[in-house]
This record gives sequence, C-alpha cells and structure tokens, in this order.
Amino acid sequence: MTDDVTKRAAALLKEHRESIDRLDAILVYTLGERFKHTQAVGKLKAEHDLPPSDPAREATQIARLEDLAVKADLDPEFAKAFLAFIIREVIHHHEKHQK
Repeated sequence: MTDDVTKRAAALLKEHRESIDRLDAILVYTLGERFKHTQAVGKLKAEHDLPPSDPAREATQIARLEDLAVKADLDPEFAKAFLAFIIREVIHHHEKHQK
C-alpha cells in the first residue's frame, strides 16, 4: 500500500509542478506584453514632454491591485510590493525615453 500512496503522491506532485510551469510561462509572457504597452506609454510621454511617473495613477493601481489580491486570496502586501517593483521598472524605462 505504501508504494501506491507514494506513486499517487509523486503523480500529484508532477501535476502541481506542471501547472506551476504553465503559470510561470503565462506570467512571463503577460509581463512581456505589459512592458510593451508601458514602453509605448513612455515614448508617448517623452514625445509630449509629460513626466515619467504619475503618482495619482500609481496610487489608483496599487489600490486596485490590493482589491484584486484580496479577491484572489493573495497576500495584498505581496501584491503591492510586486506592483511597486513593476512601477519602478516602468518609470526607469520612461526616464530612459526622456533622455
């Protein structure tokens, strides 16, 4: 019986890891798509001499993401930290377009 339990556990572990791998790929491609749009925003801002950051928009996005995190049963603090990291990277890209 132990062999059957171990085999079932190994099969479940494999399924979980395959799902994690698929989700990692989705995250990477989604971030790639997101950065394409934010780079376009950065170019637009540079062309129109707009500031690289928009604190009001950032605050709205953080609140929105925090709400989504709660609904998705994800730690809101983690979600805010993740978005803050992305925003810093986006602003960095926008600043490069300004130069």
